[in-house]
Amino acid sequence: MEKIAVIGGLGTLAGGDLFFKLLKHQKVLKNQLHYHFVFEQQPYSQINLPLYHEEDIKSRKFYTYNLCQNFETQSVTKVLLPCFSSHSFLEELQKEVSIPIVNIFEALKNYVNLHFKTGIKIGVLTSDFVKENKILNKYLPDYELVFPSDQQKLMEAIYGDQGIKNGHFDGLSLEYIYKACTELYDKGCNIILPGITELSLVVEQLWKRGILILDVNQIYADYALEYDSDITAKQFKLGILGGVSPSATVDFMNKIIRNTPAKKDQDHIKMVVEQNPQIPDRTAHLIHHEKDPSIAMFSTCKRLEAEGADAIAIPCNTAHAFVEEIQKYLNIPVINMLTTTAEYIGVNFGQSVKVGLLATSGTIESKVYHDILEKSGFELIIPDKEHQAYVMETIYGKYGVKAGFIDGVCREYLMNAAEYMISNGADVIILGCTELPLIFPTETEIIKNKKNIPLIDPTLILAKKIVTIAKA
Repeated sequence: MEKIAVIGGLGTLAGGDLFFKLLKHQKVLKNQLHYHFVFEQQPYSQINLPLYHEEDIKSRKFYTYNLCQNFETQSVTKVLLPCFSSHSFLEELQKEVSIPIVNIFEALKNYVNLHFKTGIKIGVLTSDFVKENKILNKYLPDYELVFPSDQQKLMEAIYGDQGIKNGHFDGLSLEYIYKACTELYDKGCNIILPGITELSLVVEQLWKRGILILDVNQIYADYALEYDSDITAKQFKLGILGGVSPSATVDFMNKIIRNTPAKKDQDHIKMVVEQNPQIPDRTAHLIHHEKDPSIAMFSTCKRLEAEGADAIAIPCNTAHAFVEEIQKYLNIPVINMLTTTAEYIGVNFGQSVKVGLLATSGTIESKVYHDILEKSGFELIIPDKEHQAYVMETIYGKYGVKAGFIDGVCREYLMNAAEYMISNGADVIILGCTELPLIFPTETEIIKNKKNIPLIDPTLILAKKIVTIAKA
């Protein structure tokens, strides 16, 4: 099913003309069950401003973005924007919109290149804005573009009180346009190319007078129905479910930024964060059956989805015990930190290493890491009861990392637990609670008995994975 939307309002009658040409297109009539069309026209507050006015161009940006945002919620597959001047900001608009917007200039370029030899003179009837910004010259560099001498009369024929935009398709407005066309013929032009969508409303009358003028709305409709809309055009946006450790959320974002190859601000990844510290404690639920965090996590993910995120990251190991169930009801993927960590260990250390896990008791009792690591062929080592108590004190204690401490007693407790696992054969150690890497801000390994034991930081691995996905 193709769901095609037309943005109306910027050129009311031209938008309606394009919509009608889509509906009566032979490709559509022969396969009506395949097409779903949407036409939306909202009040456009700046409709009476001169086209070249800076405020008008800005208002067109906001107007078109709002309509595109509406179309996103309706699962539209492509958008048509029947307004040449609005295509001047198409690139910046497209970066913010997930639906491909079909480029009217590309449609004209494609048609002209197919039907006319390069180098010929083409007469152009367009607005002051399009003419002065030389937009058509960019798309048709191999043709000589010629404009009428009386641009003011042309603008009056289109935008004046008795102009085409106000529903007057004959009389003085038509005569002005006909005179401009004949002047262009006298200058040696082979074809007349309109850069104003309203001119499609009078092409038949001009054809009857012998003027070879293109019907841009028909060309745009033909092109749009053939246009491949499978490619998502907007830049990747990451949604972060934050607050399941506020400090770890900030740390995770910093890791993404530090690992993004960027020369300027614009090279970095878009991120939207829902910082929700009120999500019930995951460990408390898994161990003591206290309040279930699932619905709070799910609603946070849905808000990220509504914000246009392409994927979600959760910088909390224990929270991944709930991801599998939540994922079933989401339309975008949660990039699983635990799976990504297991893959990283296998690639960098081989499948035969013994993996130690420092994590909350909730993470350990949920066995989310057990299942993933054992499925990948790793032998998992966890602390005994005494040393697991040290880990929990490191995380939740009065002087623990959740209370803002990263040194002193919390570090001593964690080192005790780590050394216990090393003495039991651990070759690598996962810092399986997102606060734990804060205790090792610069260290990447523990040296014990002249043996270097790598410390695996899942949030850093996830950050690098997301950078790879975004850049791809």
